[in-house]
Order: sequence, then C-alpha cells, then structure tokens
Amino acid sequence: MTPRGITHTNYGPGMSMGHTVVVKEIQGVKNALSITVPAGMGIHRRMVYVELQPDADFEKVEQAIKNDPYFIKDRTYVFAVDNVEKLIDVGHGVLMERKGVSGVTHNQQLKFEMKINNPALTAQVMVSAARAAMKQKPGCYTMIQVPVIDFLFGELEDFISSIV
Repeated sequence: MTPRGITHTNYGPGMSMGHTVVVKEIQGVKNALSITVPAGMGIHRRMVYVELQPDADFEKVEQAIKNDPYFIKDRTYVFAVDNVEKLIDVGHGVLMERKGVSGVTHNQQLKFEMKINNPALTAQVMVSAARAAMKQKPGCYTMIQVPVIDFLFGELEDFISSIV
C-alpha cells in the first residue's frame, strides 16, 4: 500500500517475557520483571525491576543486565525492589506505524495498534501456527510462508460465510 516509506514498530508498554527470563538467569537475581516502554520511532527503553538474592551486589547485577546482548541496544534502567510479584502485569501492546508514498501520493499513514495479555496471545499464536503447519506439505516453513487463512480455526467455507 505504501511501497516507499519508513515503518516503526513500538512495543509496550508492558512486560517482556523474553527480557524477564534473561534477567532471572543473572547471578544474584531472585526474581525479576522487565517492562518495555516505547520511546517512539522504534526506540525502546527497558525498565527492569529486580528482587536480589541476600548477598547480591546491586551494581554488579545492574551491569550484567545492561551488558547482556538482549539489553545492550536499549536504554535500560534497573531498580532493586523488595517484591517483584507485586509489580507483575502481563499486559503488553504494540503500535506499528508506516508513513510513506503510494505512487505519486505522499503522506500515506498507516497504523496498527493492539493491547494484549502477552502469555495468552503468545499461546494462541503458537496453537494457530501448529494448526496451520498441519495443513502444509511436509517441510520447514516460517510463519510468513504459511497462508494466513490456514491460521484460522475451521473450514474455509464456514469462515467466509460467517463474515459475509
């Protein structure tokens, strides 16, 4: 729709399951929560809350987090807290924006936004991908190679008649 242009994907605000798992593996961390905060134009900040082991050195934990490849590209803030569980909220979101050109028409703007329960949506995508994979010839596929209609539950004719 806009073959020339720039697309930005802004995640959050919300809990990053992957980043949280990485922090939990760092020595000295008892529990952790990493929240992705969009700064706009595809740039993100990481707000990391750590519950430390009794003998842990906060400065060492903070540096280990900031130097981890999963965090090194984003501005990361680390905070020591008494109880991470009190901060947990698995909600998340994404805003994708594209500004570009269609033919000779400039200033085309497209936006897609969603707010989700991260684990629930992740699980649903995994189930849908497994369902879609069963409809393909044997082989290896990325999600983008699988027809979108194959991700939907049920028969094609039933789906089409339900939206008409």
